Amino acid sequence: MTLYEIKPKFQDLLRPLVRILFIRGVTANQVTVIAAIFSVMLGAGLMLYPDPSLYILLPVFLFIRMALNAIDGMLAREFNQKSLLGAILNEIGDIIADAALYLAFAFLAGVSPWLVFLVVLLSWLTEFCGVIAQTLTGIRNYRGPMGKSDRAFVLGSLGLFIALCPQHTSVANIVFGVLALLLAWTSINRCRSALEVTNA
Repeated sequence: MTLYEIKPKFQDLLRPLVRILFIRGVTANQVTVIAAIFSVMLGAGLMLYPDPSLYILLPVFLFIRMALNAIDGMLAREFNQKSLLGAILNEIGDIIADAALYLAFAFLAGVSPWLVFLVVLLSWLTEFCGVIAQTLTGIRNYRGPMGKSDRAFVLGSLGLFIALCPQHTSVANIVFGVLALLLAWTSINRCRSALEVTNA
């Protein structure tokens, strides 16, 4: 069970906005690039000014980014904007955005940079395994337990906690340690499910 499974309901809420964006000439690729650019800007800002109170921005922005990710996919699928460039931008944009936002935690006092780096690398690995599954089966694999939306929820919640309780910043080490284990499990699940399909 992952947050990805509630995505259809989330998309239904966004559909009126997607239609408006399409009518105004906004493309899926533009939304993808904008989401990546703003992710890098916020991540860089937090790295330069790692004030715990500023991490309140993370849950807000990660929710917006989740919406933008849904919007670009809907524009591509429902308004005939699918393209090879779009697929490339989508995958690359996600890993760049993840790195920029999650690495910001490494600049907080009391947080282990190595644990943060490990989580970023394992996040990339889960997405790589999902792409490998697509290469083998033709279907992008989003199996959990720690997919992209789940990571955004956990780390957004962590950002909120740090902003409200800056004296307990070291709790982030426990969160990143657990995340590392769940991400490794997710990578194995995605590869295993791809093998199950190809061997069926």
